[in-house]
Amino acid sequence: MTVVEQKLRKIVSETFLVEGESQELLGDDSFIEKGIIDSTGILQLVEFVEQEFGLKVEDEDLVPENLDSINRLVAFVDKKIRASATAMPPAVSDADLSLASTASN
Repeated sequence: MTVVEQKLRKIVSETFLVEGESQELLGDDSFIEKGIIDSTGILQLVEFVEQEFGLKVEDEDLVPENLDSINRLVAFVDKKIRASATAMPPAVSDADLSLASTASN
């Protein structure tokens, strides 16, 4: 189990499941169909994902294919993390700063 999955299982278990139900929650169990999370709960889950993983969940991301089970949620978060990592600008090195400093003098 990945760290992402552990964190997501923990928040779902602590926030939405009645004590003892967490053992019964399988990775592909639908949150909606099983009555675990309603639409308000999905918004809570999205807020957790944004804060915990530093991601931005767009309106178009709010679909069952991304958020309706542990496995779908883990895949969604992993995809967003990978996308944000590749979209980050390259770090500025000390050499770049040194060149910029001499160029301005």
